[in-house]
Amino acid sequence: MNLGFGEIALIVFVALLLFGPKKLPELGKAAGKTLREFKDATRGIMDDDKQPEKTDKLEKKDV
Repeated sequence: MNLGFGEIALIVFVALLLFGPKKLPELGKAAGKTLREFKDATRGIMDDDKQPEKTDKLEKKDV
């Protein structure tokens, strides 16, 4: 899904019409915070999945 300049400008214009210029920065901040939390949560899940593999490999070497 590639968005060009025209599509992004249209989305921003519609958002300005719907929410107004005072609410738009608040919505952007909330969206950024949500994405950051989601990214941190998925990174935590990926780290949890990788840790058992490392311990399994160490146990196999000891045997």
